[in-house]
Amino acid sequence: MEVNIHEAKTHLSRLLRRVAEGEEVTIARAGVPVAKLIAAGPQGKSRPMGMDEGKIWIAEDFDAPDPALEALFYNAPITSAPTRKRKKKR
Repeated sequence: MEVNIHEAKTHLSRLLRRVAEGEEVTIARAGVPVAKLIAAGPQGKSRPMGMDEGKIWIAEDFDAPDPALEALFYNAPITSAPTRKRKKKR
């Protein structure tokens, strides 16, 4: 079904009732479709805990600190990162 904007504003409740019953309503401006009213899908269902058990593997040391990154935080010399040659200041 296609309606113009004025008709959509005037009969919004009636149009929403028809949409809830499964009909799609197109709203047009000067005969050009600009919007479509469709029924909202069902609310998301909660996912049960442990639904992916056995499908995912996490390494034992996944949260182990990276020595180079840790050195940056504590302003310590970086021992595991490659060294660069510094230019002399003049």
